[in-house]
Amino acid sequence: MMLQETNFTLKKDYHPGTVGRIVELHATYYGTHWGFGAFFEAKIASDLAEFVMRYDPSRDLLLTAWNNQEFVGSIAIDGIEYDEKGAHLRWFIVAENCTGKGIGKKLLSQAMSFCKTKGYKKVYLWSFKGLNAARHLYENAGFKLVREHLGKEWGKVVMEQLFEWREGASQ
Repeated sequence: MMLQETNFTLKKDYHPGTVGRIVELHATYYGTHWGFGAFFEAKIASDLAEFVMRYDPSRDLLLTAWNNQEFVGSIAIDGIEYDEKGAHLRWFIVAENCTGKGIGKKLLSQAMSFCKTKGYKKVYLWSFKGLNAARHLYENAGFKLVREHLGKEWGKVVMEQLFEWREGASQ
């Protein structure tokens, strides 16, 4: 299916099926391209379910992208530990058949606008080496790579990377 940049819509907050769709998109992509398996899928499912159960729109954001009725992407801002660690950007993904159409850029832009509106001075995210398109989007949004190390948080050993955005930091 071909998707034009102007044909997608964004929805805020939880909607029926959101958790399953986000988990499926992550499990399918990372299973196919990175060999991640049941551990990764279960971790995404449990962490996302925990987030949805305590979701508070005054501090958190859950944003999904849709092409008509087809789910094509997501991003979240978890603000529960903002005071101690910063806001946590999570579950950022765009369906493979929709990459390069501006969806990821729009999701990230909306998430960062939310953070700025809330006055969050620091936003962080965990990724891993090799996700070059995502890294490009992060760096264009002002995120800096601040640490990397070998780890198995994803269920498989990868070079984990911590990116941070700080209000007022030079880009």
